[in-house]
Amino acid sequence: MKFGAVIVIFNILVLCFLGVVFGIPVIMLGPADAAVFWRGAWLLGPLALFLAGAVDCYFLANRGVYRLLQKEDWPALIQELETRVIRKGGYPPHLVKLLANTYLVLSDARGVTELEKKLEMNKPALIRKNALIFGTARILTGDLTGAARFFASRLEEGGRSPWLSWYHGFALLLDRQFAAAAREFSLLAEESPDGIITGLSSWFLGDTLDKFLPEKGLYRLAEAGRARVLKAFKRRFDWNREIKAIETEVFAAVLSSYINKAADFIYQ
Repeated sequence: MKFGAVIVIFNILVLCFLGVVFGIPVIMLGPADAAVFWRGAWLLGPLALFLAGAVDCYFLANRGVYRLLQKEDWPALIQELETRVIRKGGYPPHLVKLLANTYLVLSDARGVTELEKKLEMNKPALIRKNALIFGTARILTGDLTGAARFFASRLEEGGRSPWLSWYHGFALLLDRQFAAAAREFSLLAEESPDGIITGLSSWFLGDTLDKFLPEKGLYRLAEAGRARVLKAFKRRFDWNREIKAIETEVFAAVLSSYINKAADFIYQ
């Protein structure tokens, strides 16, 4: 559905809401009693109109971006975002994330790196907020040791985040730091509240790391993690539904083949 159509539908729904709130009482209660109701509920009208106005203003301010997204004109979108994010220097958080993701869609990891350098000088908090994107770019460029260090630093700054922890383990595995990767994945397989992360960690433990560290008994941990996932997602349909919630994120799209293999392991 086009973004413009979404905004029109949203405004129609707001108007319908106002019509119901202020029209139905007249029909149900009569004009006199409806007036009493309105005195208690009058604030709903200004709030709904303010919300609609805020959404409309946001859309109008970003209509160029949404138009290019609709057309999937990625090179033109990059130019538009670079103008609004870098040249104007405002670094709006939502546009920073979109620019970094668009660089990755075009496999322009260098663009992500340059954006990170500018954020380091101007808005370092946005690097922490989008750590998965910037860490993924390091992996895609083959800087595996750098990626492992990057994720480790972000974890030290902000505590343990499930996806940051998983990507830390993934970077360690790709960098052939098998013992460290096994520690990270073992902890996630045993304790992560996220079923997808538990499943991915368990699959890597049983399929890959157990071959390099046979003395660690990692396949047993993988089976225990698999049981945890099956308890949360009894059917593969449930797993797939959970995947749909994150499939638009670039960090998840990078893992699509691994996610499918992990599902095959869990629902074998």
